[in-house]
Amino acid sequence: MRGPAPADPDQQSVWMPPDPVRSRSRLLAAMTKWGYGSLAELHRASVDEPEWFWRAAIEDLGVEFAEPFERVRDDSAGIPFPRWFPGGQLNLATLCAHRHADGPIADKTAVVYEGDGGTRRTLTYAELDAQVRRFAANLAALGVSRGDRVVLFVPVVPEAVVAFLACAMIGAISVPAFTGYGPEALAARLRDSAAVALVTADATTRRGKVVPLKQTADEALRSAPSVRHSVVVRHLDNDVEMRDGRDVYWDELPENPEPVPTVQLESNEPLTIVYTSGTTGRPKGIVHSHAGFAVKTAVDFGYAFDVHDDDVIAWISDMGWLVGPMLVAGGLQLGATVVFTEGVPDHPTPTRMWEIIDRNGVTVQGVAPTAMRLVMARAEGTPAGLGSLRSFVSTGEAWDEPTWRWLYETVGGGQRPIINFSGGTEVGGGLLVAYPFLPIDPASFNAPLIGVDAAVLDGDGKPVTGEVGELAVLNTFPGMTHAFWQDRERYLETYWSHWEDVWVHGDLASVDERGVWQIHGRSDDTIKVSGRRVGPAEIEAALLTDRRIVEAAVIGAPDPQRGQRVVAFVVVRDDADHDDLESAAVGRIGRSFAPSLHVVQALPKTKNGKIMRRAIRSRYLGLAQGDLSSLDPATPIDGIPTSETAGDHR
Repeated sequence: MRGPAPADPDQQSVWMPPDPVRSRSRLLAAMTKWGYGSLAELHRASVDEPEWFWRAAIEDLGVEFAEPFERVRDDSAGIPFPRWFPGGQLNLATLCAHRHADGPIADKTAVVYEGDGGTRRTLTYAELDAQVRRFAANLAALGVSRGDRVVLFVPVVPEAVVAFLACAMIGAISVPAFTGYGPEALAARLRDSAAVALVTADATTRRGKVVPLKQTADEALRSAPSVRHSVVVRHLDNDVEMRDGRDVYWDELPENPEPVPTVQLESNEPLTIVYTSGTTGRPKGIVHSHAGFAVKTAVDFGYAFDVHDDDVIAWISDMGWLVGPMLVAGGLQLGATVVFTEGVPDHPTPTRMWEIIDRNGVTVQGVAPTAMRLVMARAEGTPAGLGSLRSFVSTGEAWDEPTWRWLYETVGGGQRPIINFSGGTEVGGGLLVAYPFLPIDPASFNAPLIGVDAAVLDGDGKPVTGEVGELAVLNTFPGMTHAFWQDRERYLETYWSHWEDVWVHGDLASVDERGVWQIHGRSDDTIKVSGRRVGPAEIEAALLTDRRIVEAAVIGAPDPQRGQRVVAFVVVRDDADHDDLESAAVGRIGRSFAPSLHVVQALPKTKNGKIMRRAIRSRYLGLAQGDLSSLDPATPIDGIPTSETAGDHR
């Protein structure tokens, strides 16, 4: 089986790349160097000839191995368990910090932190490397060694980047944990990883409110006996309780500890474990290795986002979500400046993101559709100060077209592409992308990522065009998880149990005859009305064309006659007259999928802004809630009516 080719470059689209964008493209330059006349030809070669392609990409992107690898891929343990670059040795700390500290970019800003309350801190590459070496030596002095797990429950201050790379330097395995977790959610990750150390902070802020991280950590540590040491960053300089023999402030660690060497690790040794929430309430520990994660992030940032060493990349993300580690590994490998932003894009003002772009000379800005809908609802006029900005990168969920067009036309002035990017923690980055050097349609993708053989499969596992089906991967590539931490069977059941040797990602997708891709939501969120399947994102996008509606979430509820019916929950603008919302929705969606519609004050979201549709469905239907550890308290689940209180019994 083979997946479809990238989109037809001759087709008219909203974004038509100008010559400067094409001439800057790393991937087009590589394509020319390698002798390929089209992206479709190169993409096929990247899938059919992995031994050639990954070697060529590694050389082109400068991913340096301390010891050369013997071959690109070893499938001897089976297709779901490839070993990448066996025999090779490297360390991510070398790629991201050491090698830049003495070169031409040593004094260039590497890391910028933008605080929720206006604080700004920076590190040059030389300063970053010195701090990585210092903290690595201090971890070693605390008894942390190769293979030990260290949980990072810390906001996106520069110390978070230092800790991530310091763990890598000594061969310890970092475990980034979302700073919005409560004590039990954090404890579950400490216990599951059997962590020996924790890095946290006294507190952080969200929308100006203090989040007591150290207090949460102390509660979690009561049921995590494997943790011997807790290092605390003075972030807000709040008074916290410090336990003798276990807790130590970051700034009170020895300034000049006995240096330790950088451990050269076999390619497949674990770098980090990034936990994601499972549908059963039990988190999944996604394991990424030094070589796989280094190569995948270099390819995604270099070829998909077209990042060079003159770029400044900004993102609002927690270290506990994959974007945080990706920004470290992808941005710093390529010598760019990375800007970590604490908080949310519309606090303290709706223009916060534009101010950060202006202040830091940001060239690539990461966004999420939900966040942009919130900003759009509060924004007035055309943003100023975006002169440095070259492109947006969008992750996390499907777009609705009105918000996409607002960002592209009103904010970006029709001059800045939105690089739509979809993949996940489990694959270390992207599966689909909207390459900026190709035409881009609204809210869509124009190709699979280079090296990824993506396809849309029907119920029989056959590739289809023009139909909604399962997004699948027909090959393997560096960056895919090495399984779940100490749970290989669950990994196989989750991704490899549908069809033999086919990765099923869990998203509904479609691709048309032009090669334009769409994501239609999670496949387990699929709604089937009278035998016809529809993704919630399609109905939500239709609802959001009503300018009175700010946000929408759609679920399927059991229906004795049609199998399921559509139920929609919407947030409307404060001044909106919404008496006829439901009848207007029928006109936009059609009677077959017309929803029963409920106006709510807020939609339950994770603290990084994703709408929690499964939680909404469980609440509405009166089912067990499962894992709510990532729920933002500002968007409580009890604002969603149940089917009983809503009177929906049709």
